[in-house]
Amino acid sequence: MTRIDAKFAALRAEGKKAFVAYIMAGDPDLATSAAVMQGLPGAGVDIIELGMPFTDPMADGPTIQLAGQRSLEGGQTLQKTLDMAAAFRKSDNTTPIVLMGYYNPIYSRGVAKFLVDAKAAGIDGLIVVDLPPEEDAELCIPAQAAGLNFIRLATPTTDAKRLPKVLQNTSGFLYYVSINGITGAAAANPADVAPEVARIKAKTDLPVIVGFGISTPDAAQGIAAIADGCVVGSAIVKDIGAGKPVAEVLANVAALAAGAHRA
Repeated sequence: MTRIDAKFAALRAEGKKAFVAYIMAGDPDLATSAAVMQGLPGAGVDIIELGMPFTDPMADGPTIQLAGQRSLEGGQTLQKTLDMAAAFRKSDNTTPIVLMGYYNPIYSRGVAKFLVDAKAAGIDGLIVVDLPPEEDAELCIPAQAAGLNFIRLATPTTDAKRLPKVLQNTSGFLYYVSINGITGAAAANPADVAPEVARIKAKTDLPVIVGFGISTPDAAQGIAAIADGCVVGSAIVKDIGAGKPVAEVLANVAALAAGAHRA
């Protein structure tokens, strides 16, 4: 059982939905992002998604793409991202950490070395958005063998024929993308999302977490109510990009988390 599995078991026992928060490692600098990360559990975050900055993102909207650029310009590397997770683990051994990003930095490091290093740093799961199920032998299956969850994305265009392939070898949870398009581009509509979540849950026992288009406490509550939880990324990253103090960033995260936990 990974920390992700344990977290969902604990939330189910409490009758609570999950609140997942995304930040970009190294944005706007290593010290600030590390301070935000350290404060996320205290703000009510159940699972942390830690972005790996990459020069050529595909699914990220302007907010998260700019965060990646700030991070890279500040000297962030994959090694520093792993070091950041390892430093977090010195004071928190229970909050799950999911690395989210693209395959290129992992491939450049070497899959075998990356998996050993990620496990040693306390990483629990991976979301690698540009590796489809057809490429499972590349990273997904080795990651699962190393004890890391491999979390897949489903979207409004994932039809009944494609869904079983998406669910194959997925573990931890399924990330449902609530809208067609990039992050931060439109608001998620619970009325549209609810039947899609129900359709997916009819095919899997995995928790279904909904992301994209959630930026307010009320929106977090509305989406979490019809899923197993929600992810907020762009709204948090926007606060960081605006230069808000860490305490203010975390206060806004706490309000979002409280919304999800009211569901």
